[in-house]
Amino acid sequence: MRAVLALLVAAASPSLGADVTYFPAEKVSAAFAQGAVLFDGEGRNYMVHASRREAAGQAEVHVKDADIIYVLEGSTTFVTGGTLVDGKTTAPDEIRGAAIKGGESRRLGKGNVIIVPNGTPHWFKQVDGPVLYYVVKVR
Repeated sequence: MRAVLALLVAAASPSLGADVTYFPAEKVSAAFAQGAVLFDGEGRNYMVHASRREAAGQAEVHVKDADIIYVLEGSTTFVTGGTLVDGKTTAPDEIRGAAIKGGESRRLGKGNVIIVPNGTPHWFKQVDGPVLYYVVKVR
């Protein structure tokens, strides 16, 4: 948990008088039960997601956002780099594809942290789930 707090502090750039945002344990647990955005950024340069995966997903590239991922539970084969296969823009500055060709595969599990810079293809290729993980998205 200290690692998560350190990541949040490093990602945030609070200004004097900035509002503090607090999430009680019940809200956090509920967010992980389905996978949800805890904090959407509200005009700031970061977001916090309580993410949950039960199966592999699409490969993706965030044009502007870096992802700081901290795995709390489960394990996954996570691929970074390489070339996005059949990439299509799905939202502003968001590209999704069927897979990644090439790239580097890693096994991620409880306690692992990985930082994916903006513009880097990444993919939860195989999920031994459920996988619960915090994502701090930094613009």
